[in-house]
Amino acid sequence: MTHSAQSPLSAPPHLPRRRLRVLGTSITLLPPVRERAEADLGFDVDFELQDFLSCQRQAAMRPETYDVYEQCFHNLDIVWFWGALQPIDLSRITDWDGVSDLVKLGGISKYAGRGAGDAPVKKLYIQPGGFLGSKPSRHISMLPTVHNMDSFGFDARVFGNGPDVRPSWAWLLDRRAKGRIALVDEPAIGFFDAALAAEASGELQFADIGNMTIDEINALMKLLEQRRVEGYFVGTWREGGEAAALVEQGRVAVQSMWSPVYGKLTAARAHFVESAPVEGYRAWHGGASLSRHLRGAELDMAYEYMNWWLSGFAGAVMARQGYYISNPARAKDYLAPEEWAYWYDGAAAARDLHGPSGDLAVTKGSRRAGGPYVDRVRRIVIWNTVMDEYNYAARVWDRFVRRVAEGAEA
Repeated sequence: MTHSAQSPLSAPPHLPRRRLRVLGTSITLLPPVRERAEADLGFDVDFELQDFLSCQRQAAMRPETYDVYEQCFHNLDIVWFWGALQPIDLSRITDWDGVSDLVKLGGISKYAGRGAGDAPVKKLYIQPGGFLGSKPSRHISMLPTVHNMDSFGFDARVFGNGPDVRPSWAWLLDRRAKGRIALVDEPAIGFFDAALAAEASGELQFADIGNMTIDEINALMKLLEQRRVEGYFVGTWREGGEAAALVEQGRVAVQSMWSPVYGKLTAARAHFVESAPVEGYRAWHGGASLSRHLRGAELDMAYEYMNWWLSGFAGAVMARQGYYISNPARAKDYLAPEEWAYWYDGAAAARDLHGPSGDLAVTKGSRRAGGPYVDRVRRIVIWNTVMDEYNYAARVWDRFVRRVAEGAEA
């Protein structure tokens, strides 16, 4: 059979490339992650980066603007309450068995401490009636991915850094650093750095530091306001770049610090040190959730992306900026032996190590503060937390941050 001029063979229609929209923060939305995900999965991955508070707000109030939401378990209550997310079916998560007990049980083992506040297990499983809790079920609220044990950074020229030096959260209120102290501006994070400092210094004690009363919140804010008036605080920050700038400009002697920031330091790298606080760490755990609007092929694509996150490559990228992944065995396949030895085993760096962007992150011979992963994770004292009185705490914290900023501008 031949085709006439009047009925030519038509070319196949052009099909637009599939696209997945991911809303999150600079913790996970890194260029090498997006580029490799697109190459492996065969569809476009669009990243929308926001700061912590803006990301949470958009996730809760505008779920139609994203497909996958990447943030932290302590951000879940508000977003889940607004009905913005849908359950994740564990039967569709291919390496769920490889996810560690840190999330499933609340500690790295049944003997490890759980820490106060919003341990991920408390918000992991979906309970009858749609509530979040720790009793295992077929559905979860957020796929656990990246996490870390945070502390503070300090200037060794001020506090020392010898074998007899024992870093303490109290240093965030220490007179030696007066006028050169900064906190991270997030009421579920920096608030607890300040609370840990208040307890460690002996100024205050809390019945439950992970769920303070109104009176306890007021006592903490009164203490911080006194220190602010006395000129202790130079500023606050929301993004790692802001934290790095404060250090490089010589404006801070001690401040809240995130692991990737140390790799961004240049002139200050030799003297600004990551702490391993004697009291233990403030920890956080991130993950990925599904927007409520996803159905059919779009939902399938989101599951592909989440399973890809646990396939190893993303976990290796996270390690190179000082973060851990919930199924580390898969990430080990994508890390050089020297990288694994430094980041997970606590060994001295056998060579210079580079971060996700290729910049120098660790110099040869360095050791990570706190040692191996298993030692660090056993010393969690509190998780980033949204308390029962979060709304009140957030309001008074915001007022304090504004006053710090006004003082810095004066």
